[in-house]
Amino acid sequence: MRADAASNFARRDFLKLAGAATACGLAPARFAAGTNHVSLILDPENPTASSTPVKRAAEQLRQALASKGVGCAMEQSAEAAAGSSICVVVASPESQLAQAFPGGPTLTAPESLRLSPGKVGGVSAILISAADARGFIYGLLELAERVQFNSNPLAALQSKHVVEEKPANEVRCVSRYFCSEMEDKSWYYDKDFWSGYLDLLVASRFNRFAFSYGLEYDFPRGVTDDYLHFPYPYLIDVPGYSDVRVMQLAAPDGTRLATPVEISKAERDKNFEMLRFIAQETGARGLHFQLGIWTHAYQWTDSPNSYHHIEGLTPETHARYCRDALAIILKECPEIQGLTMRVHGESGIPEGSYPFWKTLFEAISGCGRTIEIDMHAKGVNQTMIDIATATGMPVKLGAKYSAEHQSLGYNQADIRALEIPHGNLTQTESALFSLSSGSRSFTRYGYGDFLHQDAHYKVLFRLWPGTQRHLLSADPEMAAGYARTASFCGAAGLDLMEPLTFKGREGTGTPGGRCAYADASLNPKADWQKYEYYYRVWGRKLYNPEAEPDTWQRYLRAEFGSGADAVETSLAFGSRILPLLTSAHLDSASNHDLWYELPTNMPIVLGSEPSPYGDTPAPKCFATVSPLDPQMFSTVREYASALLAGESSGKYSPIEVAQWIEDCAGASRDALNAARRTTRSQSSPEFRRFEEDVLIQIGLGTFFAHKLRSAVLFEIYQQTGNADSGKLALAHYQQAREAWAAMAQRAGRVYVSDISYGSVPKRRGHWSDRLPGIDVDLVAMQAQLQSAPTPTGSGQNASIAVQIACGRPKRPIASCAHRQPDDFLPGQPLSVSLQVAPSAGGADPATIRLFYRHVDQAERWTSTGMSPGSGRYTGMIPAEYTQSEYPLQYYFELQDGKGAACMYPGFDKTFSDQPYFAVSRKNLNADSTCSSIAPPGSACKSLPFLVPVRAPSDRAAIS
Repeated sequence: MRADAASNFARRDFLKLAGAATACGLAPARFAAGTNHVSLILDPENPTASSTPVKRAAEQLRQALASKGVGCAMEQSAEAAAGSSICVVVASPESQLAQAFPGGPTLTAPESLRLSPGKVGGVSAILISAADARGFIYGLLELAERVQFNSNPLAALQSKHVVEEKPANEVRCVSRYFCSEMEDKSWYYDKDFWSGYLDLLVASRFNRFAFSYGLEYDFPRGVTDDYLHFPYPYLIDVPGYSDVRVMQLAAPDGTRLATPVEISKAERDKNFEMLRFIAQETGARGLHFQLGIWTHAYQWTDSPNSYHHIEGLTPETHARYCRDALAIILKECPEIQGLTMRVHGESGIPEGSYPFWKTLFEAISGCGRTIEIDMHAKGVNQTMIDIATATGMPVKLGAKYSAEHQSLGYNQADIRALEIPHGNLTQTESALFSLSSGSRSFTRYGYGDFLHQDAHYKVLFRLWPGTQRHLLSADPEMAAGYARTASFCGAAGLDLMEPLTFKGREGTGTPGGRCAYADASLNPKADWQKYEYYYRVWGRKLYNPEAEPDTWQRYLRAEFGSGADAVETSLAFGSRILPLLTSAHLDSASNHDLWYELPTNMPIVLGSEPSPYGDTPAPKCFATVSPLDPQMFSTVREYASALLAGESSGKYSPIEVAQWIEDCAGASRDALNAARRTTRSQSSPEFRRFEEDVLIQIGLGTFFAHKLRSAVLFEIYQQTGNADSGKLALAHYQQAREAWAAMAQRAGRVYVSDISYGSVPKRRGHWSDRLPGIDVDLVAMQAQLQSAPTPTGSGQNASIAVQIACGRPKRPIASCAHRQPDDFLPGQPLSVSLQVAPSAGGADPATIRLFYRHVDQAERWTSTGMSPGSGRYTGMIPAEYTQSEYPLQYYFELQDGKGAACMYPGFDKTFSDQPYFAVSRKNLNADSTCSSIAPPGSACKSLPFLVPVRAPSDRAAIS
């Protein structure tokens, strides 16, 4: 953290904190001889080590010790620590206070830290050294957590080895959104809520918190609950715009008022006071505070039932008002260090309205301090980038990591065909979304063409809440995968749209707890407490993908005792199911359409019921649904057709995905049973919340594993008329239905009947609501099986295909070694080679193809054959292709003599690696290294490594 940001607090706040610290025991003191006590020295010669945020972290360490009966005193010198049980020193490695500790190089990476054991005047000690205030904070809070979760607090502070860490990602952000007046005002106004929540974020090593208004709707049409949607007039009065006001037309529950009422000044002041409080509390902990304003429309389209109406603005005054309002907010909230905005048509500002953004950004360039501009990347073009960079401020483009969902932890190798520009725009699209739905449609759900080198901005990935938004989920391996790829090709990091994002959206908020438990005893005091493990895993892993497991396991041990390991394992395997489905079979890229935790049934039988999803390929049925990553995964129809034709592909098949899901569900269930036997209390709310959410994910996995097999078998039946395939398709679908019904019945005792994330049925409801759609499709399948279609394929091939669809899939087995280039020279051919050794009983591959592409989602992949020679296959990426400003990505497809195929590097057994390689062009002025874009396991210096390409079932085996 920059020194100015670390000390960006009013003097009265510093004095208030200093006074509190003295009262609490952070003042010089002496303890009686023989008592356990700790001395804490913040280097008085180092203004960063003794800054206000660092002192706050030191106070948290003192409180943790006090809760265990250990006193702690702030001392000014090493001599004063005499007689202490242990001394904690906070200083730079160059400080005189650090001379008695093991030496080490100067820490230069932002937020890096070192914990070194040693002695101070004969007293055992630990030195916290860091490159900046945030590093010191992380070090102090690490010690505080060791004390908190250890029965012997003094032993918890002892260390035999030096621990040194630095962050893998520049930005590690959690974002929270105000989306419902009914549900969100309670936590928005609750100062105690913010204290515990922000303490957890910084202890988990997030370094940024984003608080956002204006995302209650994708587009301001059909608006009802609109409180703070266009936030300025709800927060402040703007001089010169006395006519601007908010008129309330309905109560928070939608009841219409007899007479419109103006929002009072007292309510505005309260709202703004809380924004200032949130910003101050975020900054006081050393976190970067980012304010999100996602909507700039002040009038709604086709919204006769809106709860409020903005008066006093005109198209002529709109941009100037927004500029002047934003300028006031930036002045009154000096802790704001960045702004996040969507600048495409969903903001309410038609795309191409560049004068509006130029005017608004004048507030940023004129505020007198550095403000990062984060523009939601959808539809952004060079003109918008130039407008932002012209302010002189740092610019980031907030790209969706995996559409509006949570996929496996890698950047998709390709986009769906639906996102490739097509030019057939509707009248509305032409007027409002000419870029994001037109020539720039490939930027809707990914990094687009933004990752070229030497750009004057950085890409920041944002993980949207479409796949998992309500159920507890956390897998350390998957979080590590995200951590390794959040900096892909120089990207800045990851912004997590936290659990419960969009709860109560579109006017569907209900009183009684955001977690929507039917049993009120399951509600935590604050909503974030249900997801505490999620924050701990993601925060620690985003900071360091190789973080020590104890940094999150100690929390589990405190909650579940000897059942902690089983809880971790059960939740990890269960948490892989929906991201795997997201990557392999994505009915809709929009979270507005698809909610994989509670999905509306997509029919297997075409025409049995209308498809609930708009952005899915035609004809709209389960077999044609595209993967999020069509380069790595095949559709049901694509795979069935290839089976019947005797063709093979390196792509992962729906049957492989079904098998992986079955394995994950089985391992999660086994670990859950172990957790039940060993946990401290099966009846505690903490265990019951974990147990019920895991069971729902297991039920979802069981359903979709059977449905994937059913869909492949039904496709075989439709193409061949094979009777066995039809019967088996129906049997698997019936098993899927049974799994869903059992899961829904139990969930009915846990969750309320309407878990609401939007106004239409597919964004709200309960698992039991989805059963009728499944039943309609089942009846339609039974009807179609009554009359066999005309066979179009070989009966023999059909029998083989049925066996494969019902079995455990296997792939060719070979051991591969690849030396990844450090970089490439633009305009020069890039030679890559692959060493292949068949396993025992195996054979050399018949062919190997090299697939490659620029790291540009506007482009498609190219492939070329590789030439064999002495156990090594060589391929060439042509000189004309390397003449590019983009990095290159590539992978290998191997086929054996029997036509079976696989990919290298492919997925590992936890699905947490990057299934391709990436290499940057040579740039002597850049300090980036290949480690930021190489798949896990590859060395930055391109050292060779040997990884077996195993059968998919082995790679996904339970370990």
